[in-house]
Amino acid sequence: MPLPNLDRLCSTGVLHAEPPGADEFAGLLRSGLARLKDARNSALALESRFDLAYNAAHALCLAALRWHGYRPANKRFIVFQALPETLGLGPEVWRVLARGHDQRNLGEYEGHLDIDERFVTDLIAACTQVAEKVQDLPPP
Repeated sequence: MPLPNLDRLCSTGVLHAEPPGADEFAGLLRSGLARLKDARNSALALESRFDLAYNAAHALCLAALRWHGYRPANKRFIVFQALPETLGLGPEVWRVLARGHDQRNLGEYEGHLDIDERFVTDLIAACTQVAEKVQDLPPP
């Protein structure tokens, strides 16, 4: 299902058009949902819960992008920016996920992870909204 705004991103090289695959979609969904479930486990370290929630959100957002027939060219962040197009989710969701992406990068590349319980809770809530929308998509 082509989307005009995402088609424009293909012309700039940010995305590639590629038919979705049912196995890939199912795998991303399964992975995202498993990580989201584990992120809710308060017995885990906060940093672990953050990693799980961020990676769950990325997998689920990528599943939505792939369902529509697009793949990121080289930027992980685009899966979050595309949420208004792919799942109809607004800035109240994708901005939380974008902040999670920024925090992930700080932790991965600079060794500085500045998170707290409130942010992880917000990240899990945003990811839950993504999960609900992705689960409503029929198989590709």
